[in-house]
Amino acid sequence: MTQVFNWPSLLSAGLGGLRLNPDEFWAMTPYEFQLLIGNTRTFAPLNRRRLTELVEKYPDQTEEGKND
Repeated sequence: MTQVFNWPSLLSAGLGGLRLNPDEFWAMTPYEFQLLIGNTRTFAPLNRRRLTELVEKYPDQTEEGKND
């Protein structure tokens, strides 16, 4: 499932509401941003199965087999 982000609202909340500078905003993880805007629900930790799925989907190698 593709998640769509409302960038104008996120930027407005981060840069306007929270008064973050652009470097601070872009350096944050989505989880950190959610905590700052008051979303305190917890997320399940990354488990071995999900990590394996992500590594297979997004390998750290180029097509030539060289590490980036």
